[in-house]
Amino acid sequence: MSGWNQIQQVRKLEERADKLGLKFGAYKHDDMYGESVALIPKDSNALPIYSRDAVMFAGSLEGAAYWMQGVMWAREYDRMAVDRKMDEKRERKEQDERNKQMVKILKEEKLSLVKT
Repeated sequence: MSGWNQIQQVRKLEERADKLGLKFGAYKHDDMYGESVALIPKDSNALPIYSRDAVMFAGSLEGAAYWMQGVMWAREYDRMAVDRKMDEKRERKEQDERNKQMVKILKEEKLSLVKT
């Protein structure tokens, strides 16, 4: 089947992006031929410090593969050289940010209910 290896490669890239809390999307700016892809947060809970439409990477599929490989390498380096519990600390910080955003939403809802 023609292109099967490329399909498998794209699926692997999608899995790697999902592990990093990202998903592929179309790059909307300055993409004349439609050849660029963008990596964006997969949902508001995946990477809470970024807005859901923030473009984390824009470029070719090959560039996305190298970029994600670099992110994964950096995380592994952090675990090895800085602190073995870096993943747990990252998850805790992300949960703290989610909690902070939830409190803000609840306060805004409470204020809107009081005003009405």
